[in-house]
Amino acid sequence: MYTLASDEKKALVMAYTPTLLIRGEVVVKESIRVSIWLRMDGAPEYMHFVNAQVLNFIGSPVRPMAYDELYFPVTQLIGFHLVPPVTEPLDYDASEANRVMESVTMAVGSFSMKGKVRISSQINFGTSLATSRIAWMSIYDADISNPLLPQMGHLTVPMLLVRPSQVLFGMG
Repeated sequence: MYTLASDEKKALVMAYTPTLLIRGEVVVKESIRVSIWLRMDGAPEYMHFVNAQVLNFIGSPVRPMAYDELYFPVTQLIGFHLVPPVTEPLDYDASEANRVMESVTMAVGSFSMKGKVRISSQINFGTSLATSRIAWMSIYDADISNPLLPQMGHLTVPMLLVRPSQVLFGMG
């Protein structure tokens, strides 16, 4: 079993790929805000999980796997969030002028996610998406479900990160 260094901590997260859901504790430096970790300079190439549970959605039925430790390439992730009830402060200033929340529905692998993105009030979502060129986008007040995993129900998280280049966005 992994032993934390004095400057490390663990945080329970869920990570999404096109075919997998990973739920486990990530090992990070004590000073890291986990909810924005992947957007930070020096983000890892591999996410280090301990006590990882993995659901594979290829084939039927959904196949579970478990690992004491798991190293997963961040390049394959398309979504990531802390597991409730743990939260961190959101990554924006609510008093910032000229910003609005736009509702979106996303397909993230086999998961359906509904939430809000914070964009300039001067442009629409499509323009914001086309011009932002960001690797990770924050989604707020997200509702997550999966028709292949009805026992999961709906999971609500205050914030998640998605890789916009690998997500389908729907409006309305």
